[in-house]
Amino acid sequence: MAGRIEARLKELGIELPQPAAPVAAYVPYTISGKTLYVSGQVTVWNGERRFIGKVGKDFSVEEGKQAARLCGLNLLAQARAACDGDLDRVVRCLKLGGFVNAGPDFHDHPQVINGASELMVEVLGDAGRHARFAVGASSLPLNVAVEVDAVFELA
Repeated sequence: MAGRIEARLKELGIELPQPAAPVAAYVPYTISGKTLYVSGQVTVWNGERRFIGKVGKDFSVEEGKQAARLCGLNLLAQARAACDGDLDRVVRCLKLGGFVNAGPDFHDHPQVINGASELMVEVLGDAGRHARFAVGASSLPLNVAVEVDAVFELA
């Protein structure tokens, strides 16, 4: 289905990956009423793991930001799947939660997670502005650099 948001993605030259399958005992998303909860998405592009390691050690803040953007692309891909291919059902991004795989001396978590936050605004406009948290973790699943989850409001 080619709607307004799909046209915006095309205009921006943004391709979404295939929605990733869960790696453990959970589902990729749930819907309750008009709220879509998307499970944490990691740095995978069509099955290929990327950004393996720690931000601040193996990756710069800018590279971490690109990792967070990749997580955001995966969030949108899951949202598209949840909406049966119609991203126009997404009214707004309500909240993002970001985890950065980093050591105890790393303090730039918000700048890293900006990669996902800025993507939401780029694609959804004002409807992409959201509440958020950005925290550090001593490790993440599959040793990825970043993981981001999301809550969206649906029409």
